[in-house]
Amino acid sequence: MTERPARARGVIGLVEERCTVCMLCVRECPDWCIDIDAHVETLPPDEERRRPRSVNVLDRFAIDYALCMYCGVCVEVCPFDALHWAPTPTYAATAPADLVHERDRLSAWEADVVEQPPLDERAVVVDPGPRGR
Repeated sequence: MTERPARARGVIGLVEERCTVCMLCVRECPDWCIDIDAHVETLPPDEERRRPRSVNVLDRFAIDYALCMYCGVCVEVCPFDALHWAPTPTYAATAPADLVHERDRLSAWEADVVEQPPLDERAVVVDPGPRGR
């Protein structure tokens, strides 16, 4: 197997603990290939004389790779870095339905992520502007 470039795109992985079910990835995906199901739970107050608080709980997170065009918009818009590029280059399937990966498989790709080397000192860093922040 040949050596892959350090920042090569493979598949989109999920860090489930970081997902707040904000749905930005679903709204911004141009292919509508992300499917999220969640419910709201009410937690008891942390301290005395506080109100209970509501939190979103992730029930299902799936990406249909038969539809995904690997544009990376979902990775870019995620404010909590729950989505990332994992360097897994292949994930063959025998049927299109097998290309819908649920959160357990998306989370398993987290183990494949390696620490990125620093940018070359000759690289030009471009300011992404207000949209990229």
